[in-house]
Amino acid sequence: MDLGLKDRVYVVTGASRGLGFAAAKELVADGAKVVLTARDEKALADAAGELGPNAVAFAADNADPATAERLIAQARARFGGFDGILISVGGPAAGGTADNTDEQWRDAFESVFLGAVRLARTAAAELGEGGVIGLVLSASVHEPIPGLTISNGLRPGLAGFAKTLAGEVGPRGIRVIGLLPARIDTDRVRYLDSLASDPDAVREAHSARIPLRRYGTPEEFGRTTAFMLSPAASYLTGIMLPVDGGSRLGF
Repeated sequence: MDLGLKDRVYVVTGASRGLGFAAAKELVADGAKVVLTARDEKALADAAGELGPNAVAFAADNADPATAERLIAQARARFGGFDGILISVGGPAAGGTADNTDEQWRDAFESVFLGAVRLARTAAAELGEGGVIGLVLSASVHEPIPGLTISNGLRPGLAGFAKTLAGEVGPRGIRVIGLLPARIDTDRVRYLDSLASDPDAVREAHSARIPLRRYGTPEEFGRTTAFMLSPAASYLTGIMLPVDGGSRLGF
């Protein structure tokens, strides 16, 4: 199936590793050109080098108000266009309601919430018909994840923002979609599992609750994301798609 990605230009944040990198890799594999962005310059340069000439690294911090316009300008300067953005941000600090500090909440709000809103809002103003805005959120949009209080507080708000934006920009032919990963086998998920006294037992228990009985791979998430960002998904907008091996069984 031709996804129609050839020579389309995307910005992907959080792209030096994990889910952002997995999505960027699949976009490039299907012919797209991608501006990769993250804060870690070395990891970002390594990621771009792995993806080849159709990927370029641009270090930036989502919490910086100037980042959104700079990324779109970079896409146009390097590849001659701007067709969409995937907003993938790192997970906030783990902890329960009594553990997280005001400072951790403020930092997460600036980067995870307000940074994502600003990126999406700026992209919406710059995109034309056929453009797409994707947000990598979390299964916590539907159900809180124990030990991730800050994420549980911020991700559902971003989902509500994304749905609102979808309704506003839909008449201009711009789509907005959310992706809700659950147990995808990334460094972040392995780290969260490692916080338990018996990480192997935790992984086994999580796997047993997933209908497919295993964690997803970053590649599986990347392929799903590439489709959702592509013209092949042109009639999908305003949806929050679980990428979870059936954990919610479609609900």
